[in-house]
Amino acid sequence: MMNYHGIIGIARKDITPPVGIFARNWGAATHDVAAGVHMPLTLTCITFQTAAATAPLVLISADLGWWKSAADERNLRHGILAALSLPEERLMFCLTHTHAGPSTFSEDAGKPGGQFIIPYLQQVQQVAVDAAREAMASAQPATLTWRYGHCGLAVNRDFPEPGGDRLVVGYNPGAAADDTLLTGRITNAAGLVIGTIVNYACHPTTLAWDNQLLSPDYIGGMRSVVEPATGAFCLFLQGASGELSPAEQYSGDTSLADSYGRQLGFAILSALEGMLPADTALTYTGVVESGASLAIWKKTPAPPATTLIAEMADVDMVLKPMPSLTDIEAAWAACEDHVIKERLWRQRGIRKTVGEGTVTKMPLWIWRLGNSILAGQPNEAYSGFQTTLRQELAPAAVAVMNIVNGYAGYLPPEESFNHQSYAVWQTPFEKGSLERLIRSATSISQRMIQTA
Repeated sequence: MMNYHGIIGIARKDITPPVGIFARNWGAATHDVAAGVHMPLTLTCITFQTAAATAPLVLISADLGWWKSAADERNLRHGILAALSLPEERLMFCLTHTHAGPSTFSEDAGKPGGQFIIPYLQQVQQVAVDAAREAMASAQPATLTWRYGHCGLAVNRDFPEPGGDRLVVGYNPGAAADDTLLTGRITNAAGLVIGTIVNYACHPTTLAWDNQLLSPDYIGGMRSVVEPATGAFCLFLQGASGELSPAEQYSGDTSLADSYGRQLGFAILSALEGMLPADTALTYTGVVESGASLAIWKKTPAPPATTLIAEMADVDMVLKPMPSLTDIEAAWAACEDHVIKERLWRQRGIRKTVGEGTVTKMPLWIWRLGNSILAGQPNEAYSGFQTTLRQELAPAAVAVMNIVNGYAGYLPPEESFNHQSYAVWQTPFEKGSLERLIRSATSISQRMIQTA
């Protein structure tokens, strides 16, 4: 049982954009704009403080996909930091990574429905500020308790193409997948649940080019199970899901996303049901001699952990040889294939994010909450990021998050660069970058854990 005790607040806001906003997230799509809403998109904020008068750590999860522009992300996040008078290390703005959300790219403004994008980004920024203030205004002494569980929703999605030499993006039944689920329960002094946190790694790619509805994908279905059962908001943190997704995906069927959400939701409720009361541990109290010698364990009070530390670090990452921004833009202008044109448009955004040099700095956020660690970074790391951190930092509870405070590309392991795959093609980073990130996150986290 892993606990953190402090002043904790939680708030929820609706960030569903207007129907008709530009929402072409798939190269294979034939539509440009959102035609309706499957489930509302939401923004959930949790604040952590050691005392009511101290600066908070602000954890935000928004039902959005990814950033195509470093400038758009930076403008939004820095606006939140300025409004709340916070330094950079105290905010993690996490995206759930739904692929059925609106464009967040201001340079799409000239496309159908693009006129809504810039006002929408401004709205999200203000909503995030309002949510943080509301969370702090309602904050109260509470305990965050973590428990690991498992959910079989995620599978490996690097599939060796039959008769080819590529790894294509789809279910690979021959490879294992990390199914670890981390669930956090926040309870107040009266023992009431006031919020939950879920960290799970699985691409929200159920809904694809045939879907024309705005949707949080399976995350919405998960919340529809967990929140009525607990009576509290649930904040979702997308894990290191670079190679993880549902088995059946790329659908236009919203009921499939709902089903996946229920699958994850019931796994979360199982983990919650297995938790001990807050600030409680099982303690060995002796032996009772019966037909066998019976070890007796009983619930006993456990002193809460109250440490709260936040740190931000830059990780140097070597870039692959890439076309210049000018070359990418020229190729995009000349291209008439809409799938290739979409890839070039994304590559253009990545090149603008990482710059024209040979090395770029990628930020990493590490927070210590009591005896738990939260590690967030902007890219799509493969699951080795989270499995290694859990192993190296045990027995601490470890939440690992992709697409936090930015985005550039995938972080596959070194061995993946021996294959042709989308992740290797898409990433601007040279092989070894994931391993460099893991070493940095492990080192910072271990130092934090050793801090008294």
